[in-house]
Amino acid sequence: MGNTLDIIVMVGQLILALSILVGVHEGGHLVAAKLFGMRVEQFSIGFPPKIFGFKYGETVYSIGAIPLGGFVKISGMIDESLDTKTMEEEPQPWEFRSKPAWQRLIVMLGGIIVNVITGIIIFIFLTYNLGERYYSIDEVNKNGIVPGKIGKELGLELGDKIVAINGQSFEKFKDVRDPNRLLESNSYYTIMRGNEKIDIPIPSNFIENFSRQESDDMFVEPMWKFMVGPFLKGYGAKEAGLKLGDRITKIDGKSVEFLHEFRSELSQYAGQEVTLDIKRPMDKEMTQFSELQLNIEVAKDTMIGFEVVKLWEPTILHYSFMESIPVGTEQAFKVVWVNVKAFGKMFQGELSPTKSLRGPLGIMKTFGVTWNWVRFWTLTGLISMVLAFMNLLPIPALDGGHVVFLMYEIISGRKPSDKFLENAQKVGMVLLLGLMVFVFFNDIIQEFF
Repeated sequence: MGNTLDIIVMVGQLILALSILVGVHEGGHLVAAKLFGMRVEQFSIGFPPKIFGFKYGETVYSIGAIPLGGFVKISGMIDESLDTKTMEEEPQPWEFRSKPAWQRLIVMLGGIIVNVITGIIIFIFLTYNLGERYYSIDEVNKNGIVPGKIGKELGLELGDKIVAINGQSFEKFKDVRDPNRLLESNSYYTIMRGNEKIDIPIPSNFIENFSRQESDDMFVEPMWKFMVGPFLKGYGAKEAGLKLGDRITKIDGKSVEFLHEFRSELSQYAGQEVTLDIKRPMDKEMTQFSELQLNIEVAKDTMIGFEVVKLWEPTILHYSFMESIPVGTEQAFKVVWVNVKAFGKMFQGELSPTKSLRGPLGIMKTFGVTWNWVRFWTLTGLISMVLAFMNLLPIPALDGGHVVFLMYEIISGRKPSDKFLENAQKVGMVLLLGLMVFVFFNDIIQEFF
């Protein structure tokens, strides 16, 4: 998991993101309840014990010590507090149970709606500020791809050119890893291998490979050309005479035009000295080069000490604010469809829950050990949409469970008894507790075993 400071940074980002999203979710319930004249007794971000709180009007606002959720306690509602004593008394006009079913339905949907709106807003502003960056598949296919371990297991080979996914052509190289495409039934890649066109089936559980943190560069990469970037401390690249912008063309006489060739060749010389053939730019435009040779020591970890700069600028699409609205909204809802498809495959037995479901530890690692505002808000937007989806599941104790009972009441004209709702709430809480325990232990197993 890394050192103590790394853990603090990851935990801090996770808590901040969850606090924001729980706050807006529970705020959606609170605003809707107050709009319809219901009494809200308590609003809490985090679960007890209480760290801080104050009372404003009829509502106690507080922050709990366990930052993995929150709650709003509305008078006259059977919720996780299971306050059944109040339910035995005569209904009061300010209580949840006294209001029309359609109002209660809006209150229960309030948190979900606000989470969806939050996710959409985040993706709209990310789209507006950053645009969209991608590498063209046409450019990638000029040289082909470099498969990593996962790609090789699938059947891809060096130099393959991916020309279609599920029988459809595509424009962006990143679509090769698009979960929506990988989760379709009978998915496959169409590749050109030399002059031969080949269909490579994608196993139904293939997406599980991408739940592993270390898989980012293990599937496929383009054949990158590269140059020397910033130097790393503890190595001898700079002292040996390398300069920023240098292009390494040979290692001990062996040509290394592409990054994968450089890495492969260098790995054979751990702890040895090698001779590098260098092309050094003579002007800022990098149109003229001088040629030279340098001797350099390769460290035991097969590093010589510089960051790689890829000689390939991505395509960047910039959007006006109005253009960002549909693009950002589409990106937000893609998250929902991925979850719908993934749950469907889990219920069909095609995906393993132990490999597909991740909890706080898995999410925490995704935030990383350094602050990056783009990554933070992207993940916060993703989590907001996932929370909306999860809360809509028809499980008692979740908002979706309440929605199911309210829809039944609206359609049938009959309200389920308080006793039934109380028992359903208990069953739902047991199910949720069991799911939380499973996810926590699964996280620990995935991380440490």
